[in-house]
Amino acid sequence: MRKIRLIWVGKSKDSFIRDGVDKYLKLLKPYVRVELVEIKGAKDTGRKTLTNREGLRILEKTSSFILLDEGGTEMTSLEFTGFLEKHILYASLPRDFVIGGAYGVSEDVRQAAWKTLSLSRMTFTHQMVRVALLEQIYRAFTIIKGKAYHY
Repeated sequence: MRKIRLIWVGKSKDSFIRDGVDKYLKLLKPYVRVELVEIKGAKDTGRKTLTNREGLRILEKTSSFILLDEGGTEMTSLEFTGFLEKHILYASLPRDFVIGGAYGVSEDVRQAAWKTLSLSRMTFTHQMVRVALLEQIYRAFTIIKGKAYHY
């Protein structure tokens, strides 16, 4: 079974976020193994220093990844499904998704990303992006398997 890793900064603080993450991890079990990697957030010592410290921690965990960032490429759910199928499920390309902390990611992380995706032109908290990404991955698998969830 294929594995996807989600690497993010900090713990999920709110119970509704943890519940959402748990819900989609459970729903994804028949389709793909999902590993969560939580990077310890840096102490607030200024935005650039903080993102640089967190960036180093991210890059210690992965060298080939897809970054979730508001400046990334937007896709519809069907386009994301095609992307997931082509580049992740049936190729040996990165299966790591990175979600930065409250202030985003360092320039080093942006430069190291294999691909940068955006879930929306709107800004979401880094906590909410966790649930939204898992939901879109689940939606993609239901589309691939012809399940009724998407429609």
